[in-house]
Amino acid sequence: MSRPHPDDIGAEPHAPLPPLPGHSSRGRLERVLRRGEFAVTAELNPPDSADPEDVYKRASIFEGWVDGINATDGSGAHCHMSSVAICALLTRVGHSPVMQISCRDYNRIAIQGNVLGAAALGVCNVLCLTGDGVQCGDHPEAKPVFDLDSTSLLQTIRTMRDERRFLSGRKITTSPDVFLGAAENPFAPPYDFRPLRLAKKVEAGAQFCQTQYCFDVPLLERFMGAVRDMGLDKRCFIMVGVGPLASARTAKWMRANVAGVHIPDAIISRLEGAKDQKAEGKRICIELIQQIREIRGVAGVHVMAYRQEEYVSEIVHESGALAGRTPWRREFQPSFESVETLSAG
Repeated sequence: MSRPHPDDIGAEPHAPLPPLPGHSSRGRLERVLRRGEFAVTAELNPPDSADPEDVYKRASIFEGWVDGINATDGSGAHCHMSSVAICALLTRVGHSPVMQISCRDYNRIAIQGNVLGAAALGVCNVLCLTGDGVQCGDHPEAKPVFDLDSTSLLQTIRTMRDERRFLSGRKITTSPDVFLGAAENPFAPPYDFRPLRLAKKVEAGAQFCQTQYCFDVPLLERFMGAVRDMGLDKRCFIMVGVGPLASARTAKWMRANVAGVHIPDAIISRLEGAKDQKAEGKRICIELIQQIREIRGVAGVHVMAYRQEEYVSEIVHESGALAGRTPWRREFQPSFESVETLSAG
């Protein structure tokens, strides 16, 4: 087990970390990526509950295995506990949350207010999303907003952070120091357009990117080749989405019903031929991470293990993604004396 880096240690679990030159935020995820370490994030399944313990229980299984926890924002146009509330709860105990913002549900007034509030609560990472259409979810009668899209949302938050002003031009007293992220899907046509779209998001302010599920490494290699040719891997940290498939039936359903998910026939055939399909799905995920880690320009993986969160630690451990590094966990809260010892070592 490796020792935590002194940059990741604060006086209190929930306290902001010291600012660093060249960093946009005071969060651990950005520090890990800028140090050149292979980062791991995971997605928290939001509860249909007002009990904070439901959030803490779901997050606890990630401790010591991930560098950040994504709090989804009405994913699939389904209603759950809000992303900003989950992030506020996670920061209370020292987690590094990634707040997702979906443009589907908010206008620019609400979004800018939420960003300021989240930053005040210690949220350091924001993932900007356009959002699924309301027809996909359990409230198809809801009125979609889409005042902004993901690219203009990136521009909006970058303006708030770097120029200290709202879109209206009114000044912001204290800017939201956040690390900005975008989503991309290298696995859906038109394939040649995907790197170009990422370039637009990078120009708009994206500093890291989390992709859709990867089950097709050759397609990822094609995308990353274009990304490298455009120099985007030097300007944006690319984190590739991965996740275990519970069965061949699940894989077929996802391929048919989840927009943008591409699962090759070979993956489904392998699951169908397995005696234990869930174990095989986990093994496929581990192998994919090992292959993805070798692709030049990939900075990390984003593990989306819907209803299989208990397997994240096994997947991360068996894949060797962390290379012996141990991300933050509540059990390790050393004093400043320990920090000085680590620095001296």
